[in-house]
Amino acid sequence: MKRLIIFFALAAVAGICLASNVSEVRAQSCDVAAAPDCPYGYFDTTPFACAPFGYYGPEWFKDGAFIGAGPWYKGPDNFHGKVNNHFDPQKGYKGPTPNHGEKADPSKHPDKVTNFKGNEVRDGHGHTVDDKH
Repeated sequence: MKRLIIFFALAAVAGICLASNVSEVRAQSCDVAAAPDCPYGYFDTTPFACAPFGYYGPEWFKDGAFIGAGPWYKGPDNFHGKVNNHFDPQKGYKGPTPNHGEKADPSKHPDKVTNFKGNEVRDGHGHTVDDKH
C-alpha cells in the first residue's frame, strides 16, 4: 500500500511539472508567412517594408505583378534585376514609401517604367551581383 501511495505521489508531481512547462512562443517565419502586399514590390531585406515606385526596374514585374524578393522570390535562379538603391533605406533613403495593402497609382505601371535609373543589380535574395551576363 505504501508503494502505491508513493507511486501516485510521484505521478502527481510529474504531471504538475509537465503541465506547468510553458510552451515556447516563436515568431512567424518569413518562409511560411505571406509576402507583403505592396503596390511596387517590397525591399528584399528585413523588415520587408514596401518599396517606393522607382526602386525596382521593369524586369522585376510580370504582367504587372511583382515576382518577389527575399524569402518569397519567384523568379529564375539566374535572375539579375536592376534597382535604384537611392530609394533603399539601408543606403540612407528616408522618403515616402507606400503602406502595406495600398494600391498602385494607375498612372504608374511598374513593369513599364520609362525613366528608370537602376544603379545596382540584385538577385532577388538581397544580394548585389555583377551585371556581366
